[in-house]
Amino acid sequence: MVYDEKKGNYSQKGSRFMQLNTKLCEILGIAYPVIQAGMAGGPTTVELVASVSNAGGLGTLGAAYMKPEEIRTAIRKIKEQTSKPFAVNFFCTDWTDQDAGVEESQKVLNAIREKLGLKQLNQKVITNNFFEDQYEILMEEKVSVISTAFGILPRDKMAQAKEQGIKVTTMITTVREAQLAESEGTDIIIAQGSDAGGHRSTFEIEKNSLGAAVGTFSLVPQVVDAVSVPVVAAGGIMDSRGLIAALALGAQGVQMGTAFLTTMESGAHSVYKQALINSTEESTVITKAFSGRPARGIKNAFIKAYEDMNLSPADFPTQNTLTNDIRKQAALQDNPEYMSLWAGQGTRLLHNEIRAEKLLSDLISGANHILNFYEKQ
Repeated sequence: MVYDEKKGNYSQKGSRFMQLNTKLCEILGIAYPVIQAGMAGGPTTVELVASVSNAGGLGTLGAAYMKPEEIRTAIRKIKEQTSKPFAVNFFCTDWTDQDAGVEESQKVLNAIREKLGLKQLNQKVITNNFFEDQYEILMEEKVSVISTAFGILPRDKMAQAKEQGIKVTTMITTVREAQLAESEGTDIIIAQGSDAGGHRSTFEIEKNSLGAAVGTFSLVPQVVDAVSVPVVAAGGIMDSRGLIAALALGAQGVQMGTAFLTTMESGAHSVYKQALINSTEESTVITKAFSGRPARGIKNAFIKAYEDMNLSPADFPTQNTLTNDIRKQAALQDNPEYMSLWAGQGTRLLHNEIRAEKLLSDLISGANHILNFYEKQ
């Protein structure tokens, strides 16, 4: 690797095999082709985002559930800790509350509330839709990158972002979604395989569907062949071997979420981190139980309660609002059985309480070691 002072990044001059300094690095202004996923709900702290960006990757604030002013405060704090680019991720989807399934879902939830010492709830819930205000904050604060999940940035907002020179990434789970995202102007496509932890970014979820179930390394080359914009591989990528494999399939970089959950800068609850460390490739399932949208997480008593009752949860975002008190109380009681323990399928490869900077530096040094090995062959 050769450091280019003018560009402020690394390159492999003369490399005949593969380069870590990809087109993605040039577009985003980063040293390494690594994006830290924007995991909503608390894991992506200001410190984590800034640390990843300072170390040469692209840190991402998971802002989907944050109030507009909370986003503004976080963005300004990140800028105090780094001058490097970072992204802000939020949801682009129908955020209309649904009454369907609420009464049945509450039967399961009230039984869980009783176990946690919470009062039963039966009243109608309302979920605040901050999308418009969230977007305005991103424009006002002039973020470098906007990252979307569950859909594509609306055309008027895509045009406004382009006018301000903001790059837009879109998470997809099928070739069709990738082609649609490209046609609507997205700069970078994040191809999310079913190995990924957390919410599936499938655009449209049918009533009894768990979303597209295409694995990362089946999805990536098909998306690469179908679009002309850079593709980033996401889902189950935990170390340098995953990075090199993604590049070999034509991706311009990787997005990693679960790998950063056990870093020292992560805001994940301590019992959540321990559950991750104790888990294996067989521990996770895809469920709608917590939010009403399919997401991959460690199977626990909460998920099993819905399976045992053979009931479907309410739709997103209503189900997410319904389960909020339970998830908070479980966290207060250090009880992982009723927390949403989002995780991908590569958890045996996790490092406990590692610094984000060290995780990234190990990833790159390991990738360089692999490249050097093959260049010598």
